[in-house]
Amino acid sequence: MTQANHIQQIEFYTYESEVWYRTMDGTCKKLDENDFEVVSFMFNHIRDNYPEAFAALDAYYKKLPFDFKLKRFRIVNMFCKCNFGQADQSKFDIDKTGTLQFENVPCPLRGECPRENIVCHPHFNSHISDSEMRVLKLVYEGWDIEPIADKLYLSPFTVRNHIRNAYERLGIHEKAEFVKYADAHDLFNKDNGNGKD
Repeated sequence: MTQANHIQQIEFYTYESEVWYRTMDGTCKKLDENDFEVVSFMFNHIRDNYPEAFAALDAYYKKLPFDFKLKRFRIVNMFCKCNFGQADQSKFDIDKTGTLQFENVPCPLRGECPRENIVCHPHFNSHISDSEMRVLKLVYEGWDIEPIADKLYLSPFTVRNHIRNAYERLGIHEKAEFVKYADAHDLFNKDNGNGKD
């Protein structure tokens, strides 16, 4: 997640069944296995934050002759095809914080694909413990440290530690950043098992 500082904002789109990308300076290029920086960033991001999608794609390409560079590219390429379709002029698919902004990609296999809601619309793995998630949910809802501590039967020190540790893992420094991050990743969406009451 800290890799976000090393890659610029990127807009992915599909053109004639191939993945292309546009950078902040307006350069457009077809994604290929030699795009080391982009492919590496996306591969690591998928592996670290969307492990279910990564496992499905890794298994799908398991029969490829062993060529790590090609396999890595194929995993990224399919993930992009499933989650980024249109060229959007108003926002980038990789924003300045390194967060992925998914799109609802029209697909002829919708409702039949075995990788639906696994590779497309993937579940985000935040690497946040259940205890930290309970605290962060209340932070997200606008609670202060003392009331969170009272509600969860924790010391204010423990609440602060949970917040600090989770923010550090997410590469976040303040509450406003966290709220934006939580919204972008549907962190408290009921489908993720962390829904608001």
